[in-house]
Amino acid sequence: MGRVSQAQAEENRRRVVDTASRLFREQGTHVSVADLMKAAGLTHGGFYKQFASKEALVDEATAHAFEGLTRLRNDGLEQYAGQRDAAQQALIDTYLSTEHRDSAADGCPAAALANDMAREPEDREARRVYAEGVGDFAEWLATEDEDGLTRLCTMLGALVLARATKGSPLSEQILTAAREALTATS
Repeated sequence: MGRVSQAQAEENRRRVVDTASRLFREQGTHVSVADLMKAAGLTHGGFYKQFASKEALVDEATAHAFEGLTRLRNDGLEQYAGQRDAAQQALIDTYLSTEHRDSAADGCPAAALANDMAREPEDREARRVYAEGVGDFAEWLATEDEDGLTRLCTMLGALVLARATKGSPLSEQILTAAREALTATS
């Protein structure tokens, strides 16, 4: 089989990073390289042509996931014509929905990757990117009265607990209680 073009190699790399970003949020960073490449529709052997290590991919996939979160926030601002309060409330409502609870692969990287990042060494790039992404998200959620950390902690905690209790009535009660608490403080 011949060599792939530079454009195809770039597309393959993008596909692996996108697939890793989704799988890591859904299943954790322990997903094997073989399973990851299979999910991306590529061969296991091609991985090391694209990435120095799995850790390098975790770094890049984490950054990719937080870039998606930033795009989502920016799209919300655009949709609400720059009205930050309305965009924030819409994001909170979406974040604390059963659809988001049930879609970890496409969901918030702060919630989905928290346990994996806690296990990473403090000097890892993925952990730095994660901390920066969480800080940016909290800053975006800030209001005149709050710094955003309380809102983020409420949202993230509620989502994690709702996912852990999915299938029981408590799961939706958690989402509802957090939405109501954040609406009352808006």
